[in-house]
Amino acid sequence: MLNAKPLEVQSKGALGPVTNIDLAVDALLTERLLGARPDYGWLSEEAPDDTTRRIGKPRTFMLDPIDGTQALVNGIPQWTISIGIVEGERVFAGVIYNPMTDELFLGAVGESATLNSKPMRTTERAALEGARMFAPGGRFKEKRWPTPWPHLEIVQRHSIAYRMASVAAGYGDATLLFGYKNEWDIAAGAAIIASAGGIVSDLWGEPLTFNQPIPRAPGVAASGAALHPLLIERSKAYPDPRTKT
Repeated sequence: MLNAKPLEVQSKGALGPVTNIDLAVDALLTERLLGARPDYGWLSEEAPDDTTRRIGKPRTFMLDPIDGTQALVNGIPQWTISIGIVEGERVFAGVIYNPMTDELFLGAVGESATLNSKPMRTTERAALEGARMFAPGGRFKEKRWPTPWPHLEIVQRHSIAYRMASVAAGYGDATLLFGYKNEWDIAAGAAIIASAGGIVSDLWGEPLTFNQPIPRAPGVAASGAALHPLLIERSKAYPDPRTKT
């Protein structure tokens, strides 16, 4: 598919770029997934949201056909295809695939998470000092924090889904996502991290709820189980976007 046509890039304004690959993958997944499960709800970044197609459905597909489109445009191998399944308001299963590195991350409730068919687990780190964090480094240096963060090893990942999958695989210890994040970006990763023994919540320690009328979360904290309470001790000081008028 990547070599079939030259890359065509358009702008979605504040939502960033979209390419012909985003749209082609969206069309393919719509055909294949809804063809196999026509009773499921549907939420995709590249399709208008119709709440009647998903709210109240027993299960709903939530997907980003290409997560990290800017990385795709720039030739950086950190973009992914992210597909989550939500059952009611909770994540049920997820798959994240990086075509450039051929990494396939899978996870589901009650099942072990895998990376290319091999078992994977979140790390067992229980200290923030020296933790490997997938996040923008500058955020931790802002003066808004009442207690300075300890030294962290900051690793960049252009795809939100790839950050979450990397936590599930134990490539690093945690990721923090600040501000509102769309459910299609985080559903698959949340399921995979939980399947890999980790914990995913908002920045204040509350469970994420999906399939909301406005499908977004006010921030995400994800890590191995031992580290998660220490993340929340710090991240709960971050301003809650839901309180802004």
